[in-house]
Amino acid sequence: MTSPASPDIPFPDTLSPGTPAPEAELRGRTALVTGSSRGIGRAIAVLFARRGAAVVLHGRDGTALTEVHDQITAEGGRAVTVTADVTDARDVERLREQAEEALGSPDVLVVNAGGSPVRPGPIEDITEDDWRVSVEANLTATFLTVKAFLPGMKRRGSGSIITMSSAAARRPYPGAPVAYAAAKAAVELFTKALATQAGPFGVRANCLAPETILTERNEQQIPPDLQEQLVAAHPLRRLGIPLDVAAAALFLATDQSAWITGVVLDVAGGAVLV
Repeated sequence: MTSPASPDIPFPDTLSPGTPAPEAELRGRTALVTGSSRGIGRAIAVLFARRGAAVVLHGRDGTALTEVHDQITAEGGRAVTVTADVTDARDVERLREQAEEALGSPDVLVVNAGGSPVRPGPIEDITEDDWRVSVEANLTATFLTVKAFLPGMKRRGSGSIITMSSAAARRPYPGAPVAYAAAKAAVELFTKALATQAGPFGVRANCLAPETILTERNEQQIPPDLQEQLVAAHPLRRLGIPLDVAAAALFLATDQSAWITGVVLDVAGGAVLV
């Protein structure tokens, strides 16, 4: 059986600056990636910078953001960092103001920040606070971020917005984090509604739904034997890595997907077939 993360499919952090293809699909464009201090968000930000975009990095960990910033600038890219709590409307507005002051209204907005802050369990054991924090971290954060940046894109008459769902929202299974899955399913419907409203203004909106991704955190938290079990559930017989999601985001950010909007793209190794 192929190992969970095949050694010939490296993490973005291990790629040399010259490894990606020389195309510069995002040259002259700006991108904002929320939650880009680590994991999938970091991979997206680094790949976008390597393809020519000036990137606004966002997160709550200033030290981690500085590391990503330094990596991008060391490779000749351009990046700025902004810390903000994207569940707070005032903080999101400050994020928008600082981002636009530094690089202008973004051409690409990747609403990646989120996660599953509550351990999975039976529905009757979910507390009201656990439910609310899951919805706030994923659905509300997505809404507030899009609400802040959409007007600038509509005024310009162009833009690509990429939201983040999860395979957990695509098919229920025993032991799923229900509050997280419900919030992510709502993100998908929100994205489709956004696509219908923003399309006439030249703004596209699409959603990515990754399955198990071997981020740094997951590599530490998922035991090797469980990783092997998860591999067996994927027709492609490996787990995803951040670069898999970043490559899909790059496609949706560029003109290669110019006539695609309102789509939920499963980045799942065949584990989600709908």
